[in-house]
Amino acid sequence: MPRAALSPLARVRKICLALPETTERQSHGAPSFFIRDRVCFVNYMDQHHDDGRLALWCACPPGMRDGLVKAQLEQYFVPPYVGFRGWIGVRLDRDPDWEDVERVIREAYVAVAPKKLVAAFLDR
Repeated sequence: MPRAALSPLARVRKICLALPETTERQSHGAPSFFIRDRVCFVNYMDQHHDDGRLALWCACPPGMRDGLVKAQLEQYFVPPYVGFRGWIGVRLDRDPDWEDVERVIREAYVAVAPKKLVAAFLDR
């Protein structure tokens, strides 16, 4: 019997919580993922203020966001509230490539994690 596909939240949760020293808790009414329970790197936003999107808001390394948004406007966007900090929005309601989603989540982690934790993560 085939296994049921994971929900988008379950997939995001699996990716985020596989990263070193990460936790999940609600923040501003949304499932959010933190490093060492302090630094947020991903928010899971389902119809935030009825915006019609199921999306992630992710920390982003300098220079990455603008290229992705420009190249794939239907998949990436500048999210409200955190966009001024360089964060990127990733649409999950438009049949995303989950390898791309995982890459963006990993980049979010590396963008804000402490340097020693990033070094240990990249060396494994």
